Amino acid sequence: MNQGKYIFSQLTDFLPKIKFDWLVKKYEGNKYVKKFTCWNHLLVMIFAQLTQRESLRDLVSTLNAHKSKFNRLGFGEAVTRSNLSKANEQREARIFEEMAVYLAQEAREYRIGSVSEDSFYEGSVYAFDSTMVSLSLQIFWWSRLHHDKGAVKMHTLYDVKTDIPSFFVITNGDIHDSKMMHLIPYEQGALYIFDRGYMNTAQLCLIKRIGAFFVVRECTLSNKSAQLGPQLSLGF
Repeated sequence: MNQGKYIFSQLTDFLPKIKFDWLVKKYEGNKYVKKFTCWNHLLVMIFAQLTQRESLRDLVSTLNAHKSKFNRLGFGEAVTRSNLSKANEQREARIFEEMAVYLAQEAREYRIGSVSEDSFYEGSVYAFDSTMVSLSLQIFWWSRLHHDKGAVKMHTLYDVKTDIPSFFVITNGDIHDSKMMHLIPYEQGALYIFDRGYMNTAQLCLIKRIGAFFVVRECTLSNKSAQLGPQLSLGF
């Protein structure tokens, strides 16, 4: 019989628990909590992602098959559908949001050291785009996009050299892509790549003013972009 750590536990050992505990203390995430702590919550949701669970019922059913291993996996002793549902609804989301941002930054810094020097551009290269995430209106009633469809949109600034997102924000599904350009933390000397939905002249001029560069696809159907296209297609 294997007496060592489970593979899942070996993976989660890399998580900076000291940082997570600091965030929990900052937002009082474990206040009045007796059993199902924020750390237990985090590990259970990571397990759900890694095993591609599709619902809380699916997740709990899978976990119950390994109930004797809960403590060794870091799940605690109170993993039930009601506890998970209550934690997802009431627990401070900023704990997990700031943890995700911190991990992404750590991963980027680690990857930067292994990036090839033969890149086509010496500075940082970012691609900004969005993706629609469909939601059920029966559960996420607030996400109505059309009369029979719910959705949110995730806008992501992707670091091309490290293959890791450096910035992301989630909005309602009806928010136009170009409306999110002002939130991008632009860097001097960096190169930004946009699709045609980001033909926002004010924001593109801002990129030029701070000493950064951009590439954007022309929107040939627009008279305005047709007039300015050659100047805006390559912001060098």
